[in-house]
Amino acid sequence: MSVEKPIRVLVAKVGLDGHDRGAKIIATALRDAGMEVIYTGLRQSPEMVVQAALQEDVDAIGISILSGAHMTVFPKVYQLMQEKGLKNVLLTGGGIIPEEDNTALSAMGIGTLFTPGANTSDIAAYIKKWVATHNP
Repeated sequence: MSVEKPIRVLVAKVGLDGHDRGAKIIATALRDAGMEVIYTGLRQSPEMVVQAALQEDVDAIGISILSGAHMTVFPKVYQLMQEKGLKNVLLTGGGIIPEEDNTALSAMGIGTLFTPGANTSDIAAYIKKWVATHNP
């Protein structure tokens, strides 16, 4: 009998954005969905996030961003992930992200980004499906 290892998700707040209520709600919802969640806390740099993801051997990174810096933060984290060999790790997240920016980030290879009001069970289901597809 094999024991399935839980999906490991790193939840991070990058930059000077000090609002982490949404990140904490997501972290709790993902835990409730059976995932192991590592929350890095506030004011992380892209380098710190990717280093933590490497150390924690995560399946997904979720970045919460409300500062408007999403067009800088997500591409930088994604680039660092590629450089460090984290090619089978999902980069997802959420915050105040206009649809056209979401489309542009998706075209770069970044996963679905969720906006305020997104159903937490939909977020958990998305992560589970992505991990099952990319890391069978």
